[in-house]
Amino acid sequence: MERKRWECSALPNGWKREEVTRKSGLSAGKSDVYYFSPTGKKFRSKPQLVRYLGNSMDLSSFDFRTGKMLMSKLNKNRQQIRYDHSQSKGKPDLNTSLPVRQTASIFKQPVTKVTNHPSNKVKTDPQKAVEQPRQLFWEKKLSGLNTYDIAEELVKTMDLPKGLQGVGPGYTDKTLLSALASALHTSSAPITGQLSAAVEKNPGVWLNTTQPLCKAFMVTDEDIRKQEDLVYSVRKRLEEALMADMLAHIEEAATEARSLKEDTDETL
Repeated sequence: MERKRWECSALPNGWKREEVTRKSGLSAGKSDVYYFSPTGKKFRSKPQLVRYLGNSMDLSSFDFRTGKMLMSKLNKNRQQIRYDHSQSKGKPDLNTSLPVRQTASIFKQPVTKVTNHPSNKVKTDPQKAVEQPRQLFWEKKLSGLNTYDIAEELVKTMDLPKGLQGVGPGYTDKTLLSALASALHTSSAPITGQLSAAVEKNPGVWLNTTQPLCKAFMVTDEDIRKQEDLVYSVRKRLEEALMADMLAHIEEAATEARSLKEDTDETL
C-alpha cells in the first residue's frame, strides 16, 4: 500500500488527510481516504466527522473524498442562511399561541355608576354578560404552513379518517387537520364537531366557535382499535430502528478496531 498524508486546509488547524492506494488484489489502484484529528484519532467516513465536529463547524459542503469544500453547495447554503435570517428578522418566534384576533368588545354593555351615597345600590345581571367576540374561520390562517424535520425534509401530513368532513368556505384537509389539532390543544371540552345541520347552509350564522370546522362525528370502538394498532406498529418500527442503529455502531467500532490492528501489524 502507498500512503500519503498532508494537512487538510478545509478542516481546523492540525487535521490531516491520508490517502491509501492499494497496490495488489482485485481493488488495486483504488484508494481509501482517512482523516486524523490533532490528537491522532482516525476517521473513516463523513458521518464520523460530522458527529465529532458537528457542533464546531458546518460540514454540509465538505467533500470527504477530496478534502475540500464544494463552492456550489457552500454558496447555496449561504444564500439559504441569508434568506432564513431575513425571514426570521432576528430572534425566532417561540410563541405557541394560535393566530386568533384578540378583539375588545365593541358592543354596548350595561354600566352602573357607583358613588358613596348610602341610597345607591349596585345592580348586576349575569344574564346580560356579553362574551368576548371571536373571529370566524381563523383556522384559514394555518393553511400553507408546512412542517420540516431536522434534515429540512418535508414531513408528510397524516391522513384523516373519511368520516371527518370539513365545513365552511375554502376548507382543505390540511386546514381541517390544523383546526382539529388546535382544538385539542386549546380546549378541555370534548371535540364533537359542528352539531347543527344548518351550519352547512350559513356557517357565518350557525357556526359554533368552540368546535373545529368539521361536521359532527363519532369515535367508534373500531376507530380506537385501529389507532392502537397504528401506535403499536410505529413503536415496533422505532424499536427496530434503534436496534439497527445500535448494531451499526457496534459494527463500526469493530471495523475500526480491526483496521487499527492491521495498521499496527503493517508498521511492525
